[in-house]
Amino acid sequence: MLTKDELPDCPVATTVQLIGNKWKLLIIRNLLLSPQRFSEFFKTIPAISKKVLTDNLRALENDGIVNREVFAEVPPRVVYSLTELGKTLKPILDVMCVWGEDYKIKSKI
Repeated sequence: MLTKDELPDCPVATTVQLIGNKWKLLIIRNLLLSPQRFSEFFKTIPAISKKVLTDNLRALENDGIVNREVFAEVPPRVVYSLTELGKTLKPILDVMCVWGEDYKIKSKI
C-alpha cells in the first residue's frame, strides 16, 4: 500500500492512480457482484491476458482494495474478493454506469 507521501495531493489524481485503468475498473465491477476465481474473470473480461490480470490483481491487493484468499487444497484454490475499502468504490462505479448509459442515449451511439 502506498504511503500518504507517495500519493498525489489531488484526491481525483489519487483515485485515478489507484483504479484508473480499464482493467482495474472491470475487475472491481466483477468483484462487486461476487468473489471470483482467477479463471472466472475471463468470462466477462475476455480481452484481458493472464499477465495483465495477474499484474492488476496484485496491484489492487497491494493497495488494499482486493483480498486474495488461498485455500489449502490440491490443486490450490484462490478466490479474490473486495476488502471493506474496496467495497466503498461501489458508488463510484454506480455513477459511472449511469453516466455511460446516459451517454449512449444522448450521443446516439
